[in-house]
Amino acid sequence: MIQRGIGVKTADYLDQLLRKYSGTFDIYQPYVIHGKEYPAYGYFFSHVEKYVLVREVNMWSSDSYEHILFIETEEVDRALIDEAYKIVTEYMEPVLVRKGEELPEAGHMYSYMTIALLAQKPLSREMKKAVKRFKFEKGYRFNVRGFSQAHIVCATMEDEKVYTNYVGRKSLKLYQKNFQDTSAY
Repeated sequence: MIQRGIGVKTADYLDQLLRKYSGTFDIYQPYVIHGKEYPAYGYFFSHVEKYVLVREVNMWSSDSYEHILFIETEEVDRALIDEAYKIVTEYMEPVLVRKGEELPEAGHMYSYMTIALLAQKPLSREMKKAVKRFKFEKGYRFNVRGFSQAHIVCATMEDEKVYTNYVGRKSLKLYQKNFQDTSAY
């Protein structure tokens, strides 16, 4: 059992987090992007439609996606933040969201692309600002074909803190609670 106050190990924290995500996400471990191996990737898909009386009379439908890449590190630095942005812009958005096409498939409503940084050491003041300012959003055909949005979440093990960009704040409670659940595990 891990004692509270000493800090949690990133591997234990990730294992507990993946248990929580595995209920709704497909989890792939490890995951390789351009020859570099990452500990895990999670994929979520939801399809919603509205029809009148029978399915053949479909009024509308929409598809929602979320992609999460988990990265374990000793410390978050500028190079890691730049790598995260590059993953979002050069891999997640063109490959996972658009699947190499000009636009996402018809019915696409939104895709959230989340980078989850799990760091052993606390963030410096500069890296706290970098996480907070992390931003990528892209609309397709004036959002008629949906949009993509990058979220970043950074959990630091030694001080048990969680930092996010503005759009990633929805994940804050899950990642904070995960410290308690990991310590109790």
